Amino acid sequence: MIRTMLRAKIHRIAVTECDVEYEGSLTLDPELMQQVEMVPYERVDVYDVDNGNRFATYLIEGRPGSGDCCVNGAAARLVEIGDKLILASYTSVTDEDLADHRPKVVLVGDGNRVKTVKEHEEAGVRVH
Repeated sequence: MIRTMLRAKIHRIAVTECDVEYEGSLTLDPELMQQVEMVPYERVDVYDVDNGNRFATYLIEGRPGSGDCCVNGAAARLVEIGDKLILASYTSVTDEDLADHRPKVVLVGDGNRVKTVKEHEEAGVRVH
């Protein structure tokens, strides 16, 4: 059997810009992308912690070290500057590989700077 599993997640990144006139996608600081091994044009699911909106888009690189998280195109209508987002990408994993599968999880803080990088999540842990 093949299962769809969390591959990488950036947790509670703040929206820095919304640009409805842009063609589409989500502009992200490439240094953050590197931390979770995300690449340009990779599909990500986006979960808005502040309003509950959920949508899918793809990534494009912003300015290195900028902390940029700009939601572009139609999706810009679903978020506000300052909203906290969860960006998640998924992968297919065979049952044989499940025991070794570990997602990359990055928690960000002020200025969308990396606070913590880990390879697991625990039930009951709250992040603010």
